[in-house]
Amino acid sequence: QVQLVESGGGLVQAGGSLRLSCAASGRTFSMYTMGWFRRAPGKEREFVAGISWQGGRTLYADSVKGRFTISRDDAKNTIDLEMNSLKLEDTALYYCAAANIIAVSSTSGDYSYWGQGTQVTVSS
Repeated sequence: QVQLVESGGGLVQAGGSLRLSCAASGRTFSMYTMGWFRRAPGKEREFVAGISWQGGRTLYADSVKGRFTISRDDAKNTIDLEMNSLKLEDTALYYCAAANIIAVSSTSGDYSYWGQGTQVTVSS
């Protein structure tokens, strides 16, 4: 079992930065692939970024590539999402998720555990 709690969301102007964090419980956190997803108003949930267990590989959605960076600290049971050059279209509820798989995945169905989400709002 893994429990996930996100933090760090808020209101930011376009072009600004935010850092999201996800704290995980569970002794085997390091064995999980972790991901960030988001759901914008009126849209389907979409993959944002993922990181494999032990952090060996990362994967990003094309829409955030070069602007967002995912990282993990297995000693602290946390993953972060550094978001720079934020755009209006980045406004969404951001979710942290954990998958009991080795390879990084962009498929939400691969993720078994989900946090409650943290809201990111980008204003003009």
